[in-house]
Amino acid sequence: MVLKTFGWSFAVTALGLVAAILFGGWTAFGIVAILSILEISLSFDNAVVNAGILKKMNAFWQKIFLTIGILIAVFGMRLVFPVVIVAISAQLGPIEAVDLAFSDKDRYQQLVTDAHPSIAAFGGMFLLMIFLDFVFEDREIKWLTWIERPLSKLGKVDMLSVCVALIVLLIASLTVGANAHQHGGLHVDKAET
Repeated sequence: MVLKTFGWSFAVTALGLVAAILFGGWTAFGIVAILSILEISLSFDNAVVNAGILKKMNAFWQKIFLTIGILIAVFGMRLVFPVVIVAISAQLGPIEAVDLAFSDKDRYQQLVTDAHPSIAAFGGMFLLMIFLDFVFEDREIKWLTWIERPLSKLGKVDMLSVCVALIVLLIASLTVGANAHQHGGLHVDKAET
């Protein structure tokens, strides 16, 4: 039963570990093994959230969510998105970025490190907006009524979370961002990151 359910997953994992040894030796094997464990644990967490979303959908949309959605989440965010970031930040074509990833790992790593401020700003804003949407939401059950009531009233203002996030981004870019190293400017020392 286990092999029937997870056979392809085990096979792809084994191929990935073998590829790690072939391309980067035992150090790469260790890194890939640790990242695999991390990915599996995070996937279980996401599966709980996805199950809650899926039970509200009809069979057609469940199928779309589980095929296209998973393809975008797994391959898009883990394989395509990093290459697109390097291609845009280094002003390279996507094929050049993929070639660089396989042929010059140090240069590729430097380009990703140089793009770190933009990547961190994007990810930070995404998480901040999710948090603000949660904070400004009017819920039936309130744990901290003294703060949740006024925040839920504020949440009735259209696009408030976007405005607050943009203000935070502006303040961060004017204060912390002024010293951030980015592609085209000073390079970040790998030891500092």
